[in-house]
Amino acid sequence: MRYLQSFHRRLRQIRDKSQLTREDVASICNVGEDRVASWEAEDSRQRTYPGVTELLDLCIRTETAVDEFLDLDDTGDTGQLELPGLTFTRGDDLSTALKQLEQEIKRVELSDEEAELLRRFRKTSAENRRMILQILGR
Repeated sequence: MRYLQSFHRRLRQIRDKSQLTREDVASICNVGEDRVASWEAEDSRQRTYPGVTELLDLCIRTETAVDEFLDLDDTGDTGQLELPGLTFTRGDDLSTALKQLEQEIKRVELSDEEAELLRRFRKTSAENRRMILQILGR
């Protein structure tokens, strides 16, 4: 997800700047401290991301603009999926845009089972990956 590539670093910087602990952020977002730790994980395989509600709670409570958390400065077309709700005009209804964004995130987010399959696929040998791709017709 292009918009969240550096979220883990930005969250840590904002948390440090605001002198907030992971426990503080967990309380703000109404999640467990372990969930906040996974948002900041250096290893991308262990990293998770906040939902729209948690992100907005974090922005509001820390008085931080959403673009300070997300990678929105790249305006070039990279062929990546453009998520609705990240940009809107004054005439747009923010709640509708956020609902669309949340639906799109849920649509592309891996289930636990899919994530486990991907983790196992990445850990297997090159020969096994080749055979799996052959079975899938790729």
